Amino acid sequence: MEDTRNLIDEYKGMANEEVFRELSKKRSPLEIAIENVEHDFNIGSIVRTANSFNVAKVHIIGKKKYNRRGAMCTDKYLEIVHHDTIEEFLKTQAGRELVAIENNTERAKPFGEKKFAKNTTLIFGSENNGITAELLEKAGDVRFIESFGSTRSVNVGVAAGIAMYGYIKQIVL
Repeated sequence: MEDTRNLIDEYKGMANEEVFRELSKKRSPLEIAIENVEHDFNIGSIVRTANSFNVAKVHIIGKKKYNRRGAMCTDKYLEIVHHDTIEEFLKTQAGRELVAIENNTERAKPFGEKKFAKNTTLIFGSENNGITAELLEKAGDVRFIESFGSTRSVNVGVAAGIAMYGYIKQIVL
């Protein structure tokens, strides 16, 4: 029977648990945090992209459920941790640089100028309200993704992909 899952050939025919174990052997140290993103599809999209870049972990803060369909089953191949509160999430982040991707604050500097630390967690918030002030205050660095057209920002799923690629390009490649 042909394996129709969206996997590269190296992983075709493996059980999901085996794919998870094989990917774990070569994960990047990057972690992703998603705080109160309203649209389930956006969360699923970020999870799918996190799998594509083989990040160490995805943290979902606040919201418990998301559209796994948008993740295209890639949630089976990486660790996803749910945190009810910001405090619970922060307890897992000792020794990590917290980088908020947020365009709605004067603290934000251009993403293109960012020099990443190896142990980085990228934080993304809702498209309507951004990252909460409470979590934004805990971030050691805040960056915005530069826009060159008429719109002020890109979709949060797109922003996550751009930011993950920026990290991977500097630290992994």
